[in-house]
Amino acid sequence: MNISSIVIQCKQENFDSVKQWCENSDICDYHFGEQKLGKIIVTIEGEGVEEEIKKLTKIQKAPGVITADMMMSYQEELDGEIKKLEAADAVPSMLNDDTIDVKDIVYNGDLRKKF
Repeated sequence: MNISSIVIQCKQENFDSVKQWCENSDICDYHFGEQKLGKIIVTIEGEGVEEEIKKLTKIQKAPGVITADMMMSYQEELDGEIKKLEAADAVPSMLNDDTIDVKDIVYNGDLRKKF
C-alpha cells in the first residue's frame, strides 16, 4: 500500500468548489486548506505507484485546480527493499574470500559494458 500527500493550488474564488470536490470524491481524503492562499492538502492511497499516478492525474484535471503535485510518499514495497539493503552486508562475501582469484571477479556496475 502506498500513501502520498498532494498539494493542490487553486484560485481563492474556486477554493470552496475544489474543496467540496475533494471531500466528495473517492479519489482522495481532504485534510487541510487555506482559502487565502488557494492551497489544499489531500492524501491518496494506492496498491502501487501506477494507481497513485492515475489518481493524481484525475485531481490535476478536476475543475478549478491550477496544479496538484505529490509532496510526500510512503511506498510499502520500497520500504521492504530498503530494509533488505540495510540488513545486507556492506561488502559482498566474495570480496573477503581469499580462495577467489581477483581476475575472476566481474564488476557489473558499469552499464555501458552491459548493453
